[in-house]
Amino acid sequence: MFEIIPSIWLINGKCVRLKRGDFATEEAISNNPLEIAQGFESIGIKRLHLVDLDGARRGEPKNYHILEAIAGYTNLIIDFTGGISTDGDVIKCLEFGAKSVTIASAAANHPERFSQFILSYGREKINLAADTNPEDKKIKIKGWLKKTEIDLYDHIEFFYERGLKYLKCSDVTRDGVMQGPNFDLYADLVKRFPNLHIAASGGVRNIDDFKRLKDIGLRAAVFGRAYYEGMLQLDDLEKFINEV
Repeated sequence: MFEIIPSIWLINGKCVRLKRGDFATEEAISNNPLEIAQGFESIGIKRLHLVDLDGARRGEPKNYHILEAIAGYTNLIIDFTGGISTDGDVIKCLEFGAKSVTIASAAANHPERFSQFILSYGREKINLAADTNPEDKKIKIKGWLKKTEIDLYDHIEFFYERGLKYLKCSDVTRDGVMQGPNFDLYADLVKRFPNLHIAASGGVRNIDDFKRLKDIGLRAAVFGRAYYEGMLQLDDLEKFINEV
């Protein structure tokens, strides 16, 4: 099973795009994230990655109203991320309609707390985001604004041993620049963690990238900018979904 997952990045309730996670490159795409989400649903996409960039920067989710609207007016399975760090944040995200949450900064800063989230809410609801620059393989957090000294593989292994099932990994140098995913990184991750459900994020340009990621053994790929810039069309995505 291989799934393609669109991402909608939110700042002040608007759908935006960035390059390499740099907020200085922010470009507004739409004032209506719900309309974009409904377009994805119309071609058979089942899951949406909803990114609260305000929350990532501020350390607590902010765009609950967008989460609630998309959950209320689509049947998409929403994975919500951005600033989630406490039990209260997780509970509130689930109450507003998320089916799962993806956590990066809190997992790096409070690993035992994140491990407890997996136990408390279940493996299907708690996902890890491990985002890195492949030059040093160190984890980046706070919307990629902050570098840590945490090794990528040690970080994943810690939670893998504690029941983690879902991992989203981004090569931050590839995100939003459409130079292709870091296939070597993902092949290495699949080899090291064969039982993890790994989603690639960053760099997807076309359907061939999806096919190659699938062949490597990944379970999913997150895409964004290639669609918003017209390199991926809904018709092409629908055809691929029907073929998988």
